[in-house]
Amino acid sequence: MHYDYLIVGAGLFGSVFAREMKKRGKRCYVIDKREHIAGNIYTEKRLDISVHCYGAHIFHTSNKAVWDYIGQFAEFNQYINSPVAVYKDELYNLPFNMNTFSRLWNIKTPAEAKEKIREQIAELSISEPRNLEEQALSLAGRDVYEKLVKGYTEKQWGRQCSELPAFVIKRLPLRFTYDNNYFNDRYQGIPVGGYTGIVEKLLDGIDVQTGISWQTFRETRKDITYDKLLYTGMIDEYFDYRLGALEYRSLRFETEELPEEENYQGNAVVNYTEREIPYTRIIEHKHFEFGTQPGTVITREYPTEWKKGDEPYYPINDEKNDRLYEAYRKLAENEKNVLFGGRLGQYRYYDMDKTIAAALQMAEEETN
Repeated sequence: MHYDYLIVGAGLFGSVFAREMKKRGKRCYVIDKREHIAGNIYTEKRLDISVHCYGAHIFHTSNKAVWDYIGQFAEFNQYINSPVAVYKDELYNLPFNMNTFSRLWNIKTPAEAKEKIREQIAELSISEPRNLEEQALSLAGRDVYEKLVKGYTEKQWGRQCSELPAFVIKRLPLRFTYDNNYFNDRYQGIPVGGYTGIVEKLLDGIDVQTGISWQTFRETRKDITYDKLLYTGMIDEYFDYRLGALEYRSLRFETEELPEEENYQGNAVVNYTEREIPYTRIIEHKHFEFGTQPGTVITREYPTEWKKGDEPYYPINDEKNDRLYEAYRKLAENEKNVLFGGRLGQYRYYDMDKTIAAALQMAEEETN
């Protein structure tokens, strides 16, 4: 069996690319090492609730073309991401806005909030931030940093904020309005029924094999030939780590079905910002779709160190790793008839809309 493209990875990037190439008359064969399609946006039904199996995925974009594209495959609801942060026995709205500042300092106006932040920044006298801690303090002052940034960030990265480079936080979103909408994008929502159905439609009519790694495929599927390869796995793994391993942060998910509990936390996403609490957030999945099911499903999200064999979630885009990726990218340029795409193939964290846009662009370039 001969194909125009072998696509390694049945996630969003690979699936969009496969559909676009099929539309252009190309034959594609898609493989994935997991037992299912859809990659990290995979959702499955538990207690009749669409569960985001690999963490919360909220679709948001200001790109109307991308919004119209994804809208072909699902109806999106009007979900607005408005997470809540818990620090000890205190509750705060995110992103940092007037509701947050009012709760912190018992103030009412933007002018009062700005003055409070200015005072705290001035007291610290940080002219050149040397690390993430000093960078965050110089942007938001001590109260916001201590209660809402420090512990969460240290859990996320597995290091003290004083040990992390300043550029990890280029800015902090301080909003001086009473608006809890986390994103500024024009379009936002959750697909009714979950994300897996979208990918099923993208891959409709395309040959797919799950539960097989790229390495195993090469060894066992000699019957399949192809002209070009799109690789959406880890670029360093493709090259057998010959220049060294890129670094990632991983995640562990602890999902619990609560059939007797109708409403566990009253919000889809609740962050826990104390370092002492090992998970960063609890997701209650039914609230993504305004669910009225009698039971509920929650997931605790634990950041973990990554090692070979673990699932890589977040590239660590510091100077060392970016240099190493650049070296791999140069190697990739010499690979004949091989394309690298997605967050692992390009060692960048992409939101879903950017993933779709990049896949559409690659498909366009392939046919021009």
